[in-house]
Order: sequence, then C-alpha cells, then structure tokens
Amino acid sequence: MEESLESKINRSDYKILIVDDVVSNVLLLKILLTNEKFQVCTANCGNMCVEQAKAEKPDLILLDVMMPDISGFDTAVILKKDPETADIPIIFLTALNNPSDLVRGFQVGANDFLTKPFNKEELIVRVMHQIVLVAAKRLIQKQNEELRATINNRDKMYSVIAHDLRSPMASIRMVLNLVVSAVSREAVGPELFDLLDKANRESEECHDLLDNLLKWTKSQTGRLNVMLQDLDLNDIVPGVVEIFDMIALTKNIKLQYQGTSSPLLVRADNDMLKTVVRNFLSNAIKFSPENSVIEIKMVAEGDFAKVSVCDHGVGIAPERLSTIFAKGETTYGTGGEEGSGLGLQLCADFSRKIGGDVMVESVLGEGSTFSVLVPLKKD
Repeated sequence: MEESLESKINRSDYKILIVDDVVSNVLLLKILLTNEKFQVCTANCGNMCVEQAKAEKPDLILLDVMMPDISGFDTAVILKKDPETADIPIIFLTALNNPSDLVRGFQVGANDFLTKPFNKEELIVRVMHQIVLVAAKRLIQKQNEELRATINNRDKMYSVIAHDLRSPMASIRMVLNLVVSAVSREAVGPELFDLLDKANRESEECHDLLDNLLKWTKSQTGRLNVMLQDLDLNDIVPGVVEIFDMIALTKNIKLQYQGTSSPLLVRADNDMLKTVVRNFLSNAIKFSPENSVIEIKMVAEGDFAKVSVCDHGVGIAPERLSTIFAKGETTYGTGGEEGSGLGLQLCADFSRKIGGDVMVESVLGEGSTFSVLVPLKKD
C-alpha cells in the first residue's frame, strides 16, 4: 500500500520545518530536501519552531534535540499541547543514542529519530515514511468526508421520499380500508374483492414501510428526540393490538393478548415503544399461517418489563438469528408479503434509545418470539 501511495505523492505539496541552532545543519538539510522537491521552512530555536509551526503549518518537523533556549523534547511538549500543531509528526535530530533518551523522545510525541551524523539515503527514507503516513491520513479524512456527505444526502433523500409519500399513502390506505369494510365478496364478485383485499393489505405494508423509513432517517440524523415518561404497558399495548385485529382477520389469525392483573409501569418513549410492538405484530402476522394464533404477553423480569410477541409461523434459521436485528434484507411472508428488514433495525435502535433491548427466540418451522425489554419505572 505504501509503495503505491508513495508513487502518487507530489513532494512539492508537502512542507517540512527544519529546526536546528547550528546554521550549517539547517543549510545542509534545506539543500537535501529542496533537491527532493519538498517545500522547506526553517527555525533556529525551540520558540521560533513553535511560531513557525503555527504560521507555516508544516506537514513534518525535523527537530534538533539539543538547543540553547529550550530542548527539542520540551519544544515537542509545547507543540503537542496545542491543537493547531498537535498532529504534526516530529522526527528528532539527535546525537544521543542511549535508550532513556529514545524513551523520553517517544513519550513527548516523537514519530521517529534520525541520528547525527546522517546520510542522505536514510534521511529521505525516514522523511518519506512520515510523509506517506500523512498522505494516507489525509486520504482517509477526505474519504470520510465524502462518505459522510453521501450518507447525509442519502438520509435526506430517504426522509423527503418518506415524508412526501406518507400523506398520500395514508389517504389511499384509508380509502381502501373503507372500501373493503363496506363491500362484500358477493356484491362485487370474488375476483374484484380479492384484488381490493390485496390492494388494502399492500397499502398497509407500504404505509408502515414509509413510516419506518421516516422514523429511521430521523433517528439516524439525530432529529428524533427521545421523550421518556412513565407509562403503564396495560394502557399502551392493547391499543396497538387492536389496530392489528382487522389485518390479522384477513388471514384468519387470532391475536391473543395477555395483560397483567396489576399496572406494569415503565419509563419509556410512548411513540418508540408503540413502533417496536407494532413492527413485531406486523411481522408475526406476515410470517404466520392462516388459522393460527399469535400471543402477546407481558411480564416483569428484574429491572425490565418484557413484552413478547409469539407466533407459530415459519420460524427463523439459526444462522440468521444473530444478525436479524442488524441485517436489512428482503423476506417474504406466508401470504407473499414482502418485508424490507428495516422494521427490525428500527426496533433495535428504538429499544436501545429508551434504555432497553430486543431479543428473539425461534425454532425453524415452529415459530418465533420477539421481545422488547423496557426499563421499569424506578420508585
């Protein structure tokens, strides 16, 4: 990697600050490095080095250890404490060879040592090694900035798409809900009724996807605030279950809700918690066969309340369990319903934002249980 990067380096783009109180040493280094096409600036003491480092912003400093005002080691300490100069690599020029001096040098931020007297080849090799590292760091920073800009543009695009499509999709969903509930199979005929029913279900899925996409992009960009409040799960979960009763009926699936006899108080964000349970229920219906049962249970476990959605559907292969909350992939339900995998990523994100977590247990061919852990209200 270094060789390929070194061949691409334009040495005239890099500036080296030479610091030595001996004029002849400065002149020699300046001639050698100028001949190698580097930009060069100089200083003859530690204090001048600090001034030049701030003014010239060099890419590398060749710093003599033994100087009359302050030593190279003490100069390095000053440079490393200042954010403006802290990241400039330093090669110490020294006649010292004992291990304690080397250790001291590295302690104060040395990147390398060049022992006097030095030859041209060694000088250029050590200088180029540091310049290659500087170039690599700049390349990484540039790529990070480009990647950050790409991600920001992507998230902005997702947010605009989700926001602009969500409202008309909500209207289409409402109209289809009304049409399906108002007509009968006998009145419009089986073929048209099945088409309306399919369109109704797909509008629900599309609206949920857009809703998840909007919330996910807001969460990723820090525009979704967590509003923690004291909630009774017995007030929250039944309302979410009720919304899915009609959807479950289209596959003749029964939702069996089991609340607690006494209040189950948690500290959570109302909307985020509902979103998690909603996604779990939506997936359970999607991956359950007709005429099956889905159980929704709640229980207190230690410092958390555990809300579980248990289906008796297709189950999940063991190799997918460990990545299912992180891996957005297209999956298909028992009725051909298409899923993006985004919902489960959102569930993991939201549950952790409120101080909880998500978990899954599954047996392939027998069913799955998705659970969210929510912090209990502290007395």
